[in-house]
Amino acid sequence: MTLHVGFLLVSICLFHSLFSFQEEEYYAATIESIIRNPETEDGVCVFPFWYRSEIFYDCVTFNVKHKWCSLNKTFQGYWKYCALSDYAPCAFPFWYRRMIYWDCTKDGDMFGKKWCSLTPNFNKDHVWKYCI
Repeated sequence: MTLHVGFLLVSICLFHSLFSFQEEEYYAATIESIIRNPETEDGVCVFPFWYRSEIFYDCVTFNVKHKWCSLNKTFQGYWKYCALSDYAPCAFPFWYRRMIYWDCTKDGDMFGKKWCSLTPNFNKDHVWKYCI
């Protein structure tokens, strides 16, 4: 009886270690793509850019401490950390609800902070950031 229980425990541990390894390898691809191709300091951020089947209009944070951006329209491993000058600019004028805005606005923000759209049509894209 103890032999069967021991065999069962070893089988479960082996299965778990194999399953965990596959899951780790699947998610590690995003980190490896960033680490494998070191940061390029003299590049220019491209907005919007595609990364992992999503489109991004500003610097992002994925498994890293600081925000970064792609240097290609579709991320190909070339990237850099974002400086203040790299963040996506506001798109003026932009359309929000039934008005056109030429500057940052507090309209629609529950905390009363100024924000702007990163595309000309906020009603369609819903992409925004707080103004500095």
